[in-house]
Amino acid sequence: MIAKLRGLLDSFGEDWCIIDVNGVGYHVFCSSRTLDKLNGLGEETALFIETHIREDHFHLFGFATELERDWFRLLQTVQGVGAKVALAILSTVNPDELSNSIAAQDKTVVGQTSGIGPKLATRIVTELKDKVAKFALAPMKVESGKPARASSLGDAVSALTNLGYKQAEAFTVVNKALNEGADDNVQTLIRLGLKELAK
Repeated sequence: MIAKLRGLLDSFGEDWCIIDVNGVGYHVFCSSRTLDKLNGLGEETALFIETHIREDHFHLFGFATELERDWFRLLQTVQGVGAKVALAILSTVNPDELSNSIAAQDKTVVGQTSGIGPKLATRIVTELKDKVAKFALAPMKVESGKPARASSLGDAVSALTNLGYKQAEAFTVVNKALNEGADDNVQTLIRLGLKELAK
């Protein structure tokens, strides 16, 4: 099983590249996000690899980061999402946006991907809502344009989940409070979150 490749970038196309490792060229499928991060032709590059072996093919999928590779794996646990669709999603949405949108149950972000209809977008955010906990929630920009501090957001969400609320709903109410101009003080966010959850 190939887990990582390091070699020279031989060539690339819209969704693939060839990495020359000691004279052997590996054809690797990649998201546009990963391709944008590759070094120039002839320069050394490294990719994390997910290997797919089937009766009729042997495919390598490459990623600039382990986080992107982990998302590639997770997306394919959803019925109707294969390798090509997962790559298309990762080409359209970065991992942090993906984590935040699924936690907030916002299907519009995933729905931006070409070929993803409303039903599949809904299935993705619904089936993965309880699985995004292992991915750190990224700080989101609030309407004022100021980024919410990751520590305050994370601490408030953590406190609400410790009280028995699901992470997705805790994230939604805390982020809503921030978007409505709330102070990013943890205690304030918890109080406003509890008030919203009690409705």
